[in-house]
Amino acid sequence: MPTAIVTDTASYLTPAQVAQYHIVVLPITVILGDHQYPESELSLQTFYDYLNTDNELPTTAQVSLGQIEEAYDKLAAQGFDEIISIHLSSGITSFMSNLKMFCQTYTKAHIYPVDSLVASAGEANLCLLAGEMVANGDKAADIVPELENLRSTMQVYFAVDNLSHLARTGRLSNRSAIIGNLLNIKPLLTFNDAGQIIAIGKERTMKKAFHYMTDRLEESLKTTDYSLHATVINANNAELADAWTAELTEQYPEVRISQSQLGPAISVHTGEKTMGLLWQRDWQSF
Repeated sequence: MPTAIVTDTASYLTPAQVAQYHIVVLPITVILGDHQYPESELSLQTFYDYLNTDNELPTTAQVSLGQIEEAYDKLAAQGFDEIISIHLSSGITSFMSNLKMFCQTYTKAHIYPVDSLVASAGEANLCLLAGEMVANGDKAADIVPELENLRSTMQVYFAVDNLSHLARTGRLSNRSAIIGNLLNIKPLLTFNDAGQIIAIGKERTMKKAFHYMTDRLEESLKTTDYSLHATVINANNAELADAWTAELTEQYPEVRISQSQLGPAISVHTGEKTMGLLWQRDWQSF
């Protein structure tokens, strides 16, 4: 049987991508006060309306091992003997370490847990490459090294309106950078090699933050010998995302440009109006 692919909603795959590659997507839980929602069932409007009130701040709960076991059992019953499970960075959640322990005793299929070391488009691109390779008849032993190769080419930068959400939820590793929140600035952040979110600078405007990111992209273009795929990422900031996409498309015609939107499970930590740019080797070139 072909290899199965499992991920979580932090990948923000589109319904078309999920259908094309038969990916199983397990929902992260978003908690708004007394109500718990699977992320896949929580509308962005409902989430941001809640986020912008004075209500108790939202939180999240990762995919449970019970959900994982149920999904794996179902796939095993369908005849899949190996499962590639690609999930949110271990640098911002303990889920991956728990999953790896669970996999040591799971016997109904061979599980290959893959730490994306990121979220959103970086996680999604790993799923899409895995899906394409499965469709070509490749097995997990050949696919996982290619996923690691793709992950190693990734660079991601993002700017938040302020650091309050990341500081409150404990997802900012270098907490001393919180002083930037006292100023009218756009903190610049990235993921380090351990998949942790770290602050690396600050700009006065999103326009300057964008130029910082494109300067880094230009440096990558000068030092790589493969085609790049860049993704504009936004948290309820579609108009600015379209503007960034248009500018990137015009300025870098050699780069494939796409968009991805952060949903509630990540926006709980980053806040609204976050903007990001992620690039890596184009998975379609593997």
